[in-house]
Amino acid sequence: MPAGRPPLKTPTAFGQRLAAARKNAGLTQLELGVRVGQTQRVVAYWERESIGLKAEQMTALADGLGVSVDALLGRAPKQAPRGGPAGRAKRVFEQLTSLPRERQRRVLDVLETVLAGERAQRTGP
Repeated sequence: MPAGRPPLKTPTAFGQRLAAARKNAGLTQLELGVRVGQTQRVVAYWERESIGLKAEQMTALADGLGVSVDALLGRAPKQAPRGGPAGRAKRVFEQLTSLPRERQRRVLDVLETVLAGERAQRTGP
């Protein structure tokens, strides 16, 4: 059963995300307050009022809750750019990194020889 009095007004979207993240982390307002150097009352205020937090307060909250600042702000995580070889070549290179160094060197020597031959054919005599 929840303690304290029920809120008189609907929390802001940020307040709802903050409360959800706190509950998901299994923390009370008091415990979160201790983690971020604030009182339980301040955390309760943040959860129900329209506020403007400083950057260091946002990062402290995110760290204390184990979430990203983007998650607290309701922003979708950015997709990391995909780089490097795709598909089969990528899988082969990932397997190559698990080989001992000497074997990696041998495979790379063979690959470099093949690629040098291809370059020579393209440039001609």
